[in-house]
Amino acid sequence: MEQSRAKELKMGERGAILSIAAYIVLSAVKLVIADLSDSTALKADGLNNATDIVASIAVLIGLRLSQKPADHNHPYGHWKAETIAAMIASFIMMVVGLQVLYDAVISVFESNQQSPDLISAWTAIFSAGIMYLVFRYNNRLGKKINSQAVTAAAKDNLSDALVSVGTAIGIIGSQFGLPWLDPVTALVVGLLICKTAWGIFRDASMDLTDGYDEEKLASYKESILEIPGVKGIKDIRARRYGSNSVVDVVILVNSKLGIQAAHQISDRVENVLMDEHQVIDVHVHVEPN
Repeated sequence: MEQSRAKELKMGERGAILSIAAYIVLSAVKLVIADLSDSTALKADGLNNATDIVASIAVLIGLRLSQKPADHNHPYGHWKAETIAAMIASFIMMVVGLQVLYDAVISVFESNQQSPDLISAWTAIFSAGIMYLVFRYNNRLGKKINSQAVTAAAKDNLSDALVSVGTAIGIIGSQFGLPWLDPVTALVVGLLICKTAWGIFRDASMDLTDGYDEEKLASYKESILEIPGVKGIKDIRARRYGSNSVVDVVILVNSKLGIQAAHQISDRVENVLMDEHQVIDVHVHVEPN
């Protein structure tokens, strides 16, 4: 199971590498065009993509480290490296988001506001199309390999596409005698960067503190209770290692069952959770009832 999961994460690296390449090209183009066209909104969008380069590199590093096998210092493996990388990326994104907000607020109150050149709007529209294609690829890949990191990266790709659309709208609107609309759009972009950073931080903190989705636990319980021979569940706990779930469960069985029969029920519980819910490891304790 772990070897298969490592191969899937290896596939996930393709999505991270694609994102890195796209962000490098688009951020460079946006920042150059923003400087030439004097667009605050496009500059904010370019800085957003620049932070995404760091975030995607962090995801790539996390995916590679998480594939390392367990050792004497990490008996449960290195799966949480992916989560730690995501948290580091969230800090970087938040710092840049706050900087974009600061620059946008200063620009709003400047007296010499001018509408940026329309080429900045076409640049934003072109970038939105590219990022949407990257989103489609990573979204399919994330679902195929059941990777939390790749799926999160896909959501970030879609968010970036929408930010670029908003940037284009702001720039085009500024052409109609509303030059203040460009820096206001930059303000919105800054808020979106901070919001994305907070979401990544919140999810990573949840995993690192062994929090777990109650709805998933409820679905695990439902599947276990449908297994013949399981009379009840005394306790069930779960935690995440990167994109992988580990479940500890205490089931109740008929006290008259022999050891072999109880062991068979335990095996069925393990198989159901691994096959139907993609749980990577299950620890089942059986108690008579």
